[in-house]
Order: sequence, then structure tokens, then C-alpha cells
Amino acid sequence: MNPKAVLRVVFLAAGLVLAWPIAALADDSAASIAAGGLVPRRETRIVMAKEVLRISDKKVIVDYDFRNDTDQDVTTEVAFPIPPYVNESIDGPSIDESSFKSFRLWVNNKPVSYDSEAKATLKGKDVTSVLKTNQIDIPTFGHFVDTVDSKGTEVIGFPDFSRLSKSAQDQLVKAGLFDVAPDPWAKWTVNLQYHWRQTFPANSTVHIRHEYVPVVGFNSISLGAIKLAFQPTYQTKRPVSDFSGVFTSFCPDQPFLRGIDGPAVANDPNGDDYDTAAGLSFVDFILTTANTWQRPIADFTLVVERPVSEQGGKTLVSFCSPANRHVEKLDTDHFQVHLTNFVPASELHIGFFEIAPMSVPDYTTAMKSVPVSHPWVSGTFVGLIAGGILLSLGAIFIRHRKRSPAKANQN
Repeated sequence: MNPKAVLRVVFLAAGLVLAWPIAALADDSAASIAAGGLVPRRETRIVMAKEVLRISDKKVIVDYDFRNDTDQDVTTEVAFPIPPYVNESIDGPSIDESSFKSFRLWVNNKPVSYDSEAKATLKGKDVTSVLKTNQIDIPTFGHFVDTVDSKGTEVIGFPDFSRLSKSAQDQLVKAGLFDVAPDPWAKWTVNLQYHWRQTFPANSTVHIRHEYVPVVGFNSISLGAIKLAFQPTYQTKRPVSDFSGVFTSFCPDQPFLRGIDGPAVANDPNGDDYDTAAGLSFVDFILTTANTWQRPIADFTLVVERPVSEQGGKTLVSFCSPANRHVEKLDTDHFQVHLTNFVPASELHIGFFEIAPMSVPDYTTAMKSVPVSHPWVSGTFVGLIAGGILLSLGAIFIRHRKRSPAKANQN
């Protein structure tokens, strides 16, 4: 088995009798937001003696043992950096999700509060002072709200902006920080980090734990993408195609591809290359932040949890194992990679591939099966099958609309 593609998990539902013929479009995707570990302010006297990283599509938990081998206490500022984010519509990740408001921290098993530092940039220029002068909250885009009223009309508001005088509003619009037509919109990029002051006593070990809810990315995998991945040139030359690169970042091996291809073709034997074969969700984690401490990580463990199929179908999991090491199967749904003296050289990109069951009894059952764990997914595609009797639902992996795509490099 290819050590870089070692993780294959298969859970088959019985009685699969219908196809899942929803066309996969190239732009039907949503990106994961890659958060990571703890970063000190240029501190290499502290050893990361142990790290246990647990990743699922619902939660990321990291336990650290930091060791100070010196004869002096070391006090440093420790930060959890948030990837830059921009103002999204109701169809995108919420501000709470983008800002990782779910972040929680414990030191030596006791909950610890932390501070936050937010800066705003617009086209590469720092505009923090302008917003602070006008008392506009930076991380929330002026306490942005995007709701739907009782008549089903979308209502967008920026309370911090609305309370300003007309002349102050005009100045902010002129500076490019806000749009007012056709809809009001905040234009800056938020650069946020949570931080706290931490003392590491001399010749001692400090245990730090943090957790957060990841922002999960979504995509659709077509029959065409699977067929392309089987080509010998795919891994090396990556043919120019809408589908190139879909699988390579997850390091699939041939058994993994066959695990998707077989059921996909069986589900829809008459489908064309653009028929959806599987839904993909993925979680990213920045491993290389560990290199800001003294290297290497003495003892590193990664545990990946396979999500429960929300449609009762078949789920496969694949990722590039750190340092190409063996993945151990702990039980049906948990998989582990253990390393010693580990220096991260790349980030983690965990893929969860789900093939929905072909049997969907009726519309009510289908709609009840729509997951509630990802409220920012924009809509659900329902295909009419067998003369309008049965429906096939692409549950999790549906077309994801955005008012304006979030790009961290737009600052």
C-alpha cells in the first residue's frame, strides 16, 4: 500500500438501488480555512515535548506538553493566529466561523482566558486606525448582520456604520472601506489573532490544550475526475482539466480510487463524465507553526476520525500522511500516525469522500436527512428520478453560492 495514501475507510449501506445523477460544476465548492497550532513570539528555548492532534469534521483538539529545560523561567506571548478573512454573505462561513470564535484554551487542565488583536487591511494598506477612530468593530465588520425577515427578504446591516453621520459614512465609502450600492458591504480584510502571556517554569513541563470547530471545505467529485485519476500520467503530469488536482492533494492510491470508482459506476452506470460520483469534505491544519518552537517535536501523534455518513452511504478517508509514515487503524472510525523527533515540512489536508446511498424513499425523508452541521451551505439539489417517483439527494455536497469569494490575498 502506498504509504502516502494509506487511509481508506469503507462503510457500505445495504440496499443501494438508485443513482445519484447530479451534475458537478467546476465552481461548486467551498474552501476550508486552514488554522493551526500555537505560535510563540520568537521563542526557541521551549521544547514541544509532545503533541497529540485530533482532527474530525466537527472539532479539532490539540494537546501539548511544552518543556523548559533551562534553569530560568521563560515568559513569552503565545498566539493562535487566525487566517485572514473577509466579509461574507449569509451563504458563506459566518463571522463566528471565520474568526474561530469557538476557540477554547486550557493550561494545566484549567480554563484560561485570552486577548485578541485585530488589524484591518485594504489592498495591502493598514486601515486599522481609520476604523477604530470611527468606533467600527474590525473582526465583526461593524457588527455585520445578514438575516431574513418574516417576508423572506434578506436584510443586511452594519450597525456601527449606520449610526455614523452622513459625512462620516461618505468618507468611509470614499476610502473604499464600505460599499452602499447595490447592497451595503464591508471591504476590508481582518487579520486576527488570539494571544495570552505564558510562563514556562524552569526545568518543568506545562500542558496546554486548545480546541475549535474547523471551517470545513466542500467539493464534488465526478466520474470524469475518477477516470482521469486512473491515468498513469495523472500523478506526474496532472493533465489540464477541470478535474486535475482534485485527488493528488490527498495522496490517493489505486485501491482508494477503485473504492470510489466501483460504487460510483454501479450507482449510475449510464451517467456521463460529469455526473457526481462522490461528495468531498475536507479539513486543513497548519502543522508548520510548530517550527517556531525549538525543533523537533519529540513525540507527535495524529488521530483522524472518520465522520459518520449523514446519508448512510459509503465514506472513504484519505490524506498525505506526515513524513509518509504508516497509518495505524485504531478502530472502525479512528486512525493514527505516530512520529518521534518530527519536524513538520508541510500542512495537513484531510479528505472525507462520501458516496450517498442510491435509495431515497421520498421527499420528506430526503429533506430530513439534510445535515444541520453546516448551516452556510447555500442550497440542496434534488434530482427527479423514475418519472417523478423517487428523488436522489446530494446531501452535504451541494452548490455553494457566494456573494464575493473570500480570498486572503485581497488585502
